[in-house]
Amino acid sequence: MPSGSSAKRERQYEHIKDSAKERGESNKRAKEIAARTVNKERARSGESRTASRSSTKDMSSAKRGGQRSHSGSGGPTKEQLYNEARQRNIKGRSGMTKGQLSRALGH
Repeated sequence: MPSGSSAKRERQYEHIKDSAKERGESNKRAKEIAARTVNKERARSGESRTASRSSTKDMSSAKRGGQRSHSGSGGPTKEQLYNEARQRNIKGRSGMTKGQLSRALGH
């Protein structure tokens, strides 16, 4: 945990780390997940000195919490499809909808 973090953030870090371990993540990966999540929450609530735009504008970790982790989800996000299309150099991808990107990629 970063120095100067509150007791609440310490508890949050431990809880997230333990949950990740229960899901089968390695100790190193569990620590990374916990640290990233807590740091993002600290940035969102103004507790950190610096914060990236994605940390402050994106939906909170708690709200997102498993939104796409359940079975039967909507598959990859539009952003994920777009990035794959960019890697494959698919023309016209910037104006495509999620469905069009999916079809162009053969998903």
